[in-house]
Amino acid sequence: MNRKLTASTALLLTVPPVLWAGNAIVGRLVRDAVPPMTLNLLRWSIALLVLLPLGRAAFKHGSGLLANWRRYALLGLFGIGLYNSLQYLALQSSAPINVTLVASGLPVWMLLVGRLFFKVPVKPRQVGGAVLSIAGVLVVLCRGDIDQLAALRLVAGDLYMILATIAWSFYSWLLMQQRDAPGMRADWAAFLLMQVVYGVLWSGAFSGIEWAVAGVDIAWSRALAAALLYVAIGPAIIAMRCWGAGVQRAGPALGAFFINLTPLFTALLSSAFLGEAPHLYHALAFVLIVGGIAVSARQG
Repeated sequence: MNRKLTASTALLLTVPPVLWAGNAIVGRLVRDAVPPMTLNLLRWSIALLVLLPLGRAAFKHGSGLLANWRRYALLGLFGIGLYNSLQYLALQSSAPINVTLVASGLPVWMLLVGRLFFKVPVKPRQVGGAVLSIAGVLVVLCRGDIDQLAALRLVAGDLYMILATIAWSFYSWLLMQQRDAPGMRADWAAFLLMQVVYGVLWSGAFSGIEWAVAGVDIAWSRALAAALLYVAIGPAIIAMRCWGAGVQRAGPALGAFFINLTPLFTALLSSAFLGEAPHLYHALAFVLIVGGIAVSARQG
């Protein structure tokens, strides 16, 4: 599966990490205001309302919403129900830096899932790219000082993030299989809306379990409302649209390397909001991560 990485494809795959970096920060900030499963349900319910006028073709006869319900139910389960719920659950007990560390293994999981479940061979250059990319993530996490890695401690939330990463790998490969599905190319909003419809159903089921076990207590505020709007429009609709289009062009294995830009963008966003200047190790991390992308993207 050799696919050429163009500038426009690289841009499509770079937008999601920028928005997802903000999503991790926001998810951590509102963890005491709303339970994780409920947060995911609210997020995608708002996204569904925003998509309704854009993707109304999803409800027209012949759209495939019902006829191909298994396809969209699986996409909704892995990409919306499981991945996002598990990520917010992870942020309840794990710091964003730990979540980022665990998520940096995505290129490896993407290659393994592709090989084991979708019969896609793993090439040596992809392995080399994964090593370079993860090395760049580690540089960000340890702030250029390898001794700081010894201070990192894994908690229960990190296990949830591993499961979330595996779920995202399945979602991306399934998305790649459906690149020629009806509506995928003709109407991106309708295609995404069909996923969200089933994703909200899955999220509702998970929230129902959460309410039954722990109850629900939401601390409503303007800050929470603003956070919900951001995670519903930015990391949800815009990021999912860009990721879907980018994966169609480049394939899931190559796309996975771009997600390792997330910790770098997180560090840069923190620098911007906290007034801290970027450091030399940020540049080194960028070179390593982009180097991993370049090695993996190199045509055989």
